[in-house]
Amino acid sequence: MQKVIILGGIGNGTVIAEAIADANKRGYDKLEMAGYLNDREERGSYIESFPVLGCLSDASRFAAEGYKFINTIYRIDGQAERLDLFKSLGLGDGDLATFVHPTVYHAPNVIFEPGAVLMPNVMINSGVKIGRCTLVMVGASVLHNTELGPYNHIAAQAVVGAHIKTGTGVHIGLNATLREYLEIGDFATVGMGAVLTKNVGEKEIWVGNPAKFLRMAQ
Repeated sequence: MQKVIILGGIGNGTVIAEAIADANKRGYDKLEMAGYLNDREERGSYIESFPVLGCLSDASRFAAEGYKFINTIYRIDGQAERLDLFKSLGLGDGDLATFVHPTVYHAPNVIFEPGAVLMPNVMINSGVKIGRCTLVMVGASVLHNTELGPYNHIAAQAVVGAHIKTGTGVHIGLNATLREYLEIGDFATVGMGAVLTKNVGEKEIWVGNPAKFLRMAQ
């Protein structure tokens, strides 16, 4: 199996690591979790079940040794800076691992760009594109002919309607619901539980039911 390293730690990193381990128990044989690269924990320590292999700047060395990577160093109200950090590592598409848990339903024509992650019980309908390093978390649904941009985070149980287009670094919160035919700008956020019926501009944060503009991201 291809050895994979997660960039990150507790949070998105640990739940994806355990999902890979669960997939292996179900017969999935494409990826095997090797450990983390993390700037806050000591090399040789453990984050839950898996070891810290080094810091983020070690990525190029591990890439040369044949490891693949999943990026989870995402942050609301700071995604642009985290994306700059990831880009500084110099990893290309060929260095990224794409993970689709075996309990995912996806139509045969769905496009997965490198580094995409689809967690357990996700549903992806026909004509959808999942962008580079976009994370679709447990139980989320993405309806037909929607295009999720790169470095998105679609939180657990979110429902992204049909014919939606999201920009770079978008966050869709827990249990949020997005009406069809909307556009979400770069680094925008739709808060948890929000019901979105209008377009969202770049770096805007919208919350509530129906969702309303709260403030600009920093």
